[in-house]
Amino acid sequence: MTKEAAFAALYATHYRQVRALCRQLLGTAERADDAAQEAFVRAYHGFAGYDPSQPFGPWIMRIARNHSLDLLRRRRFEPATFGTEAEEAAAAEADDTDGLGELLTAERARSVQAAVSALPERYRVPLALAYFADASYDEIAAELGITRTHVGTLLCRAKQALRKTLAEETAS
Repeated sequence: MTKEAAFAALYATHYRQVRALCRQLLGTAERADDAAQEAFVRAYHGFAGYDPSQPFGPWIMRIARNHSLDLLRRRRFEPATFGTEAEEAAAAEADDTDGLGELLTAERARSVQAAVSALPERYRVPLALAYFADASYDEIAAELGITRTHVGTLLCRAKQALRKTLAEETAS
């Protein structure tokens, strides 16, 4: 199998997951599309250095995560994304498999996706890294240049905001 054919098969298998991570980190579909494509371009150019004995998924997800975080760092002209630990410190699915259950599950997933997308960047990014990229607190802290404790605080605040938004939506 040629390099191109092998890479095309990997692209087809992993594109949706990579795009979903980029979407969670960057907040918009347009940015996610561009970032996912760029991640695969970078992976293609670095494919010679890829160890085929290792799974491709985590490798491409790490490339996508790093690229997305680089894009966020470049947006420094916007207000600061992360406050101090003190500022942050001061400040959960249907099991049905029938058609209605699947519809309700899909609707709930859309609601959660919308609520995550509406979070401020300082909460959305650590949440996406933790739950969509399976990054540890230490990895998130290193990526964002904050402490491990601050990561925990940001994730706690993000979950509180999600619970509040989803509860308000359910009540209306």
